Amino acid sequence: MSFQTYFPIWGQLQPHQQRQLLDSLAFQAVKRDTVLRGGGTDCAGLLLIRTGQLRAFVYSEEGREITIFRLFGGDLCLFCAPCVIRSIQFDVTIQAEKDTEFWRIPAGVYQQLMAESTAVSNYTNELMASRFSEVMSRMEQFMWRSMDKRLAAFLLQEALIEGTCELRITHETIANHLGSHREVVTRTLRDFQSAGMVKLSRGRVTILEKERLEAMRT
Repeated sequence: MSFQTYFPIWGQLQPHQQRQLLDSLAFQAVKRDTVLRGGGTDCAGLLLIRTGQLRAFVYSEEGREITIFRLFGGDLCLFCAPCVIRSIQFDVTIQAEKDTEFWRIPAGVYQQLMAESTAVSNYTNELMASRFSEVMSRMEQFMWRSMDKRLAAFLLQEALIEGTCELRITHETIANHLGSHREVVTRTLRDFQSAGMVKLSRGRVTILEKERLEAMRT
C-alpha cells in the first residue's frame, strides 16, 4: 500500500501540497531494537509507519525505562520531530520493537504544510492531544496503580497486540515497559502463576485465565 493510503488527510491536501509531500519522502526499514530518536533536541522528521511497531519511553529519576505509548502500522510519530511540535519539552526515546518500515517526512516540509493547510494543522493538534492524553494516563498508572494491576493490564494489552496468549517476553522487558525492577515483576508473575492465571517458562509468559486478569486490572 502507498503513502497516500496511510496518510489520513491525503484527500484534504491541495495537488501542489501532495506533490511536495511525495517528493520529500524517504522510505526506510529498520531492524528491531533500532533507536530512531535518542532523546535530546534532535529533530529527525515525522515518521508514518507502514509496518512494524515502535515504542516511546522516558527514563525515571532512577534511570528505569517507562513506556509512555506504542505506535503501529498507520500511526504517525510526532515525537521524532520536537522542532515541529513546540509543546514537546521532555526527552523521549523512540525505539523499534519489531522490524519496522516507515516513511520519513522532513520537519521543514511538514511545518510548511501545517502553516498552509488548516486540515494538516487540525489533524496534528488532535493527534498531539491524543498522544498527551495517553502519556498522562500512563503516568497516572505508574504513580497510583499497584504493580499487580499494572502487570495484569500490560499482559492483556500484549496478548491483544500479538494475537496470542503465549507471550515471548522476558521479565526484564516487562520491567522496562512498566518502569519497575525485574525482581518485582518476577515476584508478581510468580504470584500470578501460583493463582493459576499464568504459566511461566524461560522467555515466555502464557496467559491461562484472561477473565481473572481482566477483573484484576480494574
